[in-house]
Amino acid sequence: MMSFVGLVLAAGLGKRMKSSLPKALHQVAGQPMIDHVVGTLIESGASRVITVVGHEGRILQEHLAGRSEVVWQHDQLGTGHAAAQAGPALAGYDGNIVVVPGDVPLLSASAIQDLAREHETHGFAATVLTMVVDDPAQYGRVVRDPSGRVSSIVEYRDASDEIRAVREVNTSVYCFRSHDLFDALPLLSNDNQQGEYYLTDVISVLISRNLPVGAISLDDPSEGMGINSRAELAAAEQAMRDRKRRELMEDGVTLVDPASTFVDMQVKVGRDTVIMPFTVISGSTSVGESCNIGPYVCIRDSIVGNGCNVGPFAFVRPGTVLGDRVKVGDFVEVKNSRVGEGTKIPHLSYIGDAVLGAGINIGAGTITCNYDGVTKHTTVIDDGAFIGANSNLVAPVRVGQNAYIATGSTVTTDVPAEALAIARARQENKDGWVARRKAAQAAKEEKK
Repeated sequence: MMSFVGLVLAAGLGKRMKSSLPKALHQVAGQPMIDHVVGTLIESGASRVITVVGHEGRILQEHLAGRSEVVWQHDQLGTGHAAAQAGPALAGYDGNIVVVPGDVPLLSASAIQDLAREHETHGFAATVLTMVVDDPAQYGRVVRDPSGRVSSIVEYRDASDEIRAVREVNTSVYCFRSHDLFDALPLLSNDNQQGEYYLTDVISVLISRNLPVGAISLDDPSEGMGINSRAELAAAEQAMRDRKRRELMEDGVTLVDPASTFVDMQVKVGRDTVIMPFTVISGSTSVGESCNIGPYVCIRDSIVGNGCNVGPFAFVRPGTVLGDRVKVGDFVEVKNSRVGEGTKIPHLSYIGDAVLGAGINIGAGTITCNYDGVTKHTTVIDDGAFIGANSNLVAPVRVGQNAYIATGSTVTTDVPAEALAIARARQENKDGWVARRKAAQAAKEEKK
């Protein structure tokens, strides 16, 4: 694999997003755009990743800590100026640089590798990643000479009608020889409608020096989709989720209705699992093999074992670990809990901050009362216990192995193994109470 440095340009204002959040931190399929881009560069073999930040840069810097070096563009003077800010960080480096905007989350590692390979094989000073689209819109046009090499890249605002008719466009992804890039950057001019230093003009500088500039086109133009508005963000979200759904089905997962199934990119699902409509699986969730999930289920940042049944209308919240063959039924909410193998929580229960062993049956309407108004406490239920319907377990409390909790109990102290706990008031029936109540009400009305 060819070695290169990844340079991410993420300093722009993102005005069309109309957001106080840096554009690169807007999420696509459960991850900020910048995470997709940096992760793809690392996956493709980048030896270093450097990100240029500007607008709300502190937020980006903190977010990228440990994954990317950060350099600053304090003045927003264009993409060429942004790239130049990486010069000091790359002093003495004489390899290749792959430049990627921070707003192309759909770009694949294979596309970057193809670009770097094309660049290295032909010894180009620069190689442009292009795409051919039916509607070029505002993209910069790639102009080729009769031999097929790139002769220029013309920004839409500066293009003639003839050039605007060109359908091959610039993705703003490049591979440069580092010395050629940094030799050309000081020669850029801002004599254009935006008054900015365009990175695209580096291509013209290199060509004027008779240095070879190549191009390689994406097989899938959606990979080059740049995000500049909420509408484009939504389009990227759809494209990314389509990609994930195809990936899952190719790996042996059944999606009963793919269009109504929403799975984040980092989610892992085992083969022979069936996901029913209107299911959302997000964050760093892992679902095992041969599970049935849904319909109308939400699972976030949790682990689901093999052979589990979750749903319908269940909510598995962050920090939950379900062992193999666990049942989480309709209108059940589980949060930050460990649930052992074969345990059943069939319906209408809340299990929060709990540790449940294996083979437990949780009756309908059971609640682990985990919060005392100040602190969260843990409920522990040992293997084989039976919790009767409409029980309240007031944490911290432990129910021992094979113990029984009588229906309707409010348990506030530990229950020993093999014991039956009954924690409810004895029923008392008052004969004739309704008639006496009605008589008293009638007497009050007569006095008025």
